Amino acid sequence: MTSSISAISEELGEIDGQIADIFRALSNGFQKFDKVKDSSRQSRQLEDLTGKMRECKRLIKEFDREVKELEHTVDPATSKILNEKKQSMVKELNSYVALKKQYATNIQNKRVDLFGGPAEGFEEDNGLLASSMTNQQLMDNGHQMMDETDQVIERSKKVVHETINVGTETAAALKAQTEQMSRIVNELDSIHFSIKKASQLVKEIGRQVATDRCIMALLFLIVVGVIAIIIVKLVHPDNKDIRDIPGLGPPAAKRRLLWTPQ
Repeated sequence: MTSSISAISEELGEIDGQIADIFRALSNGFQKFDKVKDSSRQSRQLEDLTGKMRECKRLIKEFDREVKELEHTVDPATSKILNEKKQSMVKELNSYVALKKQYATNIQNKRVDLFGGPAEGFEEDNGLLASSMTNQQLMDNGHQMMDETDQVIERSKKVVHETINVGTETAAALKAQTEQMSRIVNELDSIHFSIKKASQLVKEIGRQVATDRCIMALLFLIVVGVIAIIIVKLVHPDNKDIRDIPGLGPPAAKRRLLWTPQ
């Protein structure tokens, strides 16, 4: 189609090519718009797309002006083709304008949710409205917009201060929890050390108890041996194989009478 228009007029073909490039840029821009989540970036991207639409509108007007100049030099069929081309351009541009207004409304609603009031900007074609207003009305409208902007700024400041206060309280709570965790770790170290010392003490007591048991067993054996020797000595006093026990006197010898009765 561009080549056929270029055959009619090189200037029309150049304008048609520029408009086609802008339409491709608009299509790609709106396709990438949904992938952007930040409202500020969406606003900047929407402003860029709006600028492209204004440029496209200017080029369509130039295209229409060139078509009107060629109406007397071309046949009716060619003129019809050029007019249809212009109408298709206007229709496609209007579709992008409607899409832009839809996205602008979505961004405005997001800002209303964030600040609790109406968002500023994103209004299209306000020149006609401004031209129908008197100077006093324009001043009053400007003061009203400034007041609304000041209110939005105050609400934003309030939100920022609240956020700072919450952040400060959170930092203090985290610090307190960190100190508490440090104390718990120190107490756990003390408990571990106490358990280790208690284990060593239990082992020492166990060794002492074992030693005491050995001594008691040895003493018991000695006592039993002494008792056994005493019993044997008492039963067999004449047994010379058994040594006398120190402190234990030998058995009394039989008494012999010096005088025996007749």
